Amino acid sequence: MILINTERLYLRRMTPDDNDFILELLNTPNWKRFIGDRGVDTLESASEYLIEKVIPAYDKFGFGFYVIERREDNMRVGNCGLIRREGLDHVDIGYSLLEKFEGHGYAFEAAQAVLNYGFSVHKLEHIVAIVLAENHRSIHLIKKLGLKYESTINLPGDDEELMLFGISAPREENKK
Repeated sequence: MILINTERLYLRRMTPDDNDFILELLNTPNWKRFIGDRGVDTLESASEYLIEKVIPAYDKFGFGFYVIERREDNMRVGNCGLIRREGLDHVDIGYSLLEKFEGHGYAFEAAQAVLNYGFSVHKLEHIVAIVLAENHRSIHLIKKLGLKYESTINLPGDDEELMLFGISAPREENKK
């Protein structure tokens, strides 16, 4: 089911049939370097990851991570979505692309649409993003989306220091 349309992309909920895509995405060097090794190394573990970690968020929160597909050919290029994380006061936006699709503006286009979706459909007041300080490309994208640096944080059970950025929902008077 397609939830979000942009000029070049569709964003839809993930299903267990996306296990091949998730296996590829979670094992890219950038995913492992900047997000972390999730121990997903077979199609079976990719299916389990989707069923246990990704898909339940749709019913629990009404949102989650979505597959980014190009409209022109339905090619799955990455993921983007909203998540509630332990240790964060606000919903977090996240995104990742297969490396062969980086540099085409897909992450910005998808993330901008997801921010708008979070504010307009889910009536979120504030959305944050967390990122490692050495992930310069992601920081650039986060700033381009309009998020502002707020602080450094550590998530529960993780000693890695993260930069926290945030953006508040557009105010009604600014929309006129």
